[in-house]
Amino acid sequence: MLVLTRKPGESIRIGNDIIITIIDRSSGAIKVGIDAPVNVPVYREELYKHICLENKNAVLSTELGENILDVLKKGVD
Repeated sequence: MLVLTRKPGESIRIGNDIIITIIDRSSGAIKVGIDAPVNVPVYREELYKHICLENKNAVLSTELGENILDVLKKGVD
């Protein structure tokens, strides 16, 4: 992990298209601005973890539904 020190108004560039700017630092929090192309998803970590969990649950639910359908189809034959 690269660790950098930045002051408000200073930026970090990732590749050619992503700029992270420190907007403000106060009361134990840092306000960050992210300028990235629309095709680059940007999420807060806690939201990203929630999205991953929901996606996993959706896949498991779909697999369970398919398994139930298979059992029902076999029972009809």
